[in-house]
Amino acid sequence: MSEHAAAERTAPDDAGRRGAVVLAAGKGTRFRSERAKVLHRVAGRTMLRWVLEALRPLGLDRVVVVVGHQADEVRAEAEASGLPGLVTVLQSEQRGTGHAVRCAVDDGALEGIDRVIVLPGDVPLLSARTLEPVLDAGDPAATVLTFDAADPAGYGRVLRDADGRVTRIVEHGDATDDERLVTEVNTAIYAFDARRLASELAALSSANAQGEEYLTDVIAPLVPHGVGAALAPEDEVAGINDRVQLADAGAVLRRRILERVMREGATVVDPQTTYVEADVTVGRDALLRPGTHLEGATRIADGAEVGPDTRLVDTRVEEGAVVAYSVASGANIGPGASVGPYAHLRSGTRLAAGAKVGEFVGTKSSVIGARSKVPHLAYIGDAEIGEDVNIGAATVTVNYDGFEKNRTVIGDRARVGSDTMLVAPVRIGVEAYTGAGSVITTDVPDGALGVERTEQRIIDGFAERKRAKHDRRQATAGGTSHGAGHRDGQDGSAPEEGPA
Repeated sequence: MSEHAAAERTAPDDAGRRGAVVLAAGKGTRFRSERAKVLHRVAGRTMLRWVLEALRPLGLDRVVVVVGHQADEVRAEAEASGLPGLVTVLQSEQRGTGHAVRCAVDDGALEGIDRVIVLPGDVPLLSARTLEPVLDAGDPAATVLTFDAADPAGYGRVLRDADGRVTRIVEHGDATDDERLVTEVNTAIYAFDARRLASELAALSSANAQGEEYLTDVIAPLVPHGVGAALAPEDEVAGINDRVQLADAGAVLRRRILERVMREGATVVDPQTTYVEADVTVGRDALLRPGTHLEGATRIADGAEVGPDTRLVDTRVEEGAVVAYSVASGANIGPGASVGPYAHLRSGTRLAAGAKVGEFVGTKSSVIGARSKVPHLAYIGDAEIGEDVNIGAATVTVNYDGFEKNRTVIGDRARVGSDTMLVAPVRIGVEAYTGAGSVITTDVPDGALGVERTEQRIIDGFAERKRAKHDRRQATAGGTSHGAGHRDGQDGSAPEEGPA
């Protein structure tokens, strides 16, 4: 079961009220983007949403998201998570991590909270499994989550005394050469006694290399009251500082998602070329072929087959349906239905059981009834097609009159001939037919045939006369003073007119 679907835990009665502060106010200048850093998406979610989903299983009483840059957008994303107990607090000036947490305290957002975990909003690989031991640790004042970095450059160093107890955290820019040799580094994730944290935040100073209030500076004063540390895997707690690291994190997240999908009973033929986002669900015995992209709230039912080279966004594929070499967005593909190759199902398309949409067919806002077929080269928009209908190749529902979209209704067991234009609003009756090549502008009654064509003419001897006309033109061109090879009209004379 995925973590976001896990049951929320309930803290023991003696644990007190627990909360979290998520730091999401920064811009993220190394992203070179107008978008707030935490709003960048990876594997189907923003980085902020990944962090909030990691907190969900902890059953916290309060989650405070500190917003700043693009505050309204970040606030909306946080609130859209629906996380219980979530509130937002504005940090109008970004003056460091300590100042951000102090904004939450000064706002009263942590009132009544006994223990609080503080974490950045740019750690999408984080899991509840790693956070819970930090929050529940027995250290009276604080617990620091650390990791042993292969390359510690840029990270705050965790300093310990001879007995291994944490004494303080020093930022890279403020560290001495000896301190920079330390490889145990700070993840910027901590759990605090909320009352002691509030007291130390009030005394923070910005007298450092960056001129900011560091949250790390509250650790040293808390040491006499008990500060512990917990070690985390580096690949889970590393922050994302640029788009290269974002792509690397995406690869990790997609691998985790595919492993979950496969362990829950689906087959993924080639995980290297299969992309499944976080909120997608895939049923048992479903088959995902190479080049499959499943995005948004897509749902793949048991036994369905998707791919190869198919992209589905916010689309439902019901049991036993097959979708190949196609694109769908906001569509519902019914049980046993068939889509593709090279079909495009747009928003509002619904295929009933056993329906077929074939090669180079586009659909939008249309219902295609049970066992009905649109096999080739057609556009079906704003239409309601009944059961057991056959739509001929090159059929088009002409649904837009320049002002409004109009609907086409086709009754059960109707047969629409190839190259038919159905000019909406129009109704084709039950068991009605349309002749191939027709432009249907009025309703066709049940059981009737609608045909709109000019009478066919046969012109005998046409090819012989056309050849003779060509030969005369060539002879005329060759006899002019300008020489041969000139096209009709190049010598100033008018080309021969009339029908060919």
